[in-house]
Amino acid sequence: MSLTLYIGNKAYSSWSLRPWLLMRVLDIPFAEVVTPLYVEGSRDRMLREAPTGKVPVLRDDEFAVWDSLAIVEYLAEKFPDLGVWPKAAPARAQARSLCAEMHAGFQGLRQVCPTNFRRARRASPLPLEEAARADLARIEAIFAETPARNGGPFLFGAFSAADAFFAPVVSRLDTYALELAPAARGYCDAILALPAFAQWREGAKAETWVIDRWESV
Repeated sequence: MSLTLYIGNKAYSSWSLRPWLLMRVLDIPFAEVVTPLYVEGSRDRMLREAPTGKVPVLRDDEFAVWDSLAIVEYLAEKFPDLGVWPKAAPARAQARSLCAEMHAGFQGLRQVCPTNFRRARRASPLPLEEAARADLARIEAIFAETPARNGGPFLFGAFSAADAFFAPVVSRLDTYALELAPAARGYCDAILALPAFAQWREGAKAETWVIDRWESV
């Protein structure tokens, strides 16, 4: 078995963080290959790994899986005892629902607070419009209610794929200094305290690639 995870810039690629963080926290060994976003030739390089030409891609020897949700499901099947998903069926279904919600939603917040893992913590210069405020309210409810219902400190007690999917949101909330209720802030603090999360941020700070439009916000 030889797993390789193809990711984008650690500074900007929130989708890459999700499987990377899950594998690091669950101690699944893998090699990583970074292909910087929006650099000449990068899409051609990724098209050799997956038909979408996008990151992340997980390669298991000669077999490739793309899209973060598909990668997570593949890991859950390959490592059934590592807790990729919660053990109880209702919690597992809810975790998958939250991941799907994250995968497809929260566009308002994404637009106002683009991912930048090396950005100094400061408020966004852009106003939180109605869509972003609605996203923030929904996220705050998830972060406050789900860990409380499942014994915390993570969404379903122990760290799972659901936490990996929301980790980039935690970074946004922290990076743009958005105010949260104490219960929701407690969940964010648990994610921010993960050694693997700190390792990703340090990797982002060490990168030399710069995408100006994401540095100006």
